[in-house]
Amino acid sequence: MKKTLRRISGVLALAFLAAAPAVRAQDALLVNIPFAFTAGQMTLPAGEYRIQKVGDNSPALLIQRTDRSAAELVMSMAVDTNRKQPEQSKAVFHKYGERYFLAQIWTTGLQGRQLPESAKEKEQTLVAHDQRPEQITIVARLTPKP
Repeated sequence: MKKTLRRISGVLALAFLAAAPAVRAQDALLVNIPFAFTAGQMTLPAGEYRIQKVGDNSPALLIQRTDRSAAELVMSMAVDTNRKQPEQSKAVFHKYGERYFLAQIWTTGLQGRQLPESAKEKEQTLVAHDQRPEQITIVARLTPKP
């Protein structure tokens, strides 16, 4: 009897652990961005933003200011799966001079999402004479989808 209970407990624990990333994938990131930045084709003002996948299997990300005064829909792709999964959620920006471009989104324990380089960022790269951008990381927190 004890053996059966242990097996059932073990199976339930494994099922819970397997389901946790799926639940987390539906959560949104909440990040306070202290500077204006470009995401996709739009420059967004500083403020608090909710960033989330449009659908579970969708490559699209919705980047929306929490007061709903600004939003942008951008395509993304999975970041190289060989990398270690992040221990904390974060948004990574490329900085050229005083211009910031959203480059990656990372969710705790999950694979990151990479945004393609926008036309504006490509233009900035040329102006910077192909110098590597400074990377700025801002810690985010998970919040359930509204």
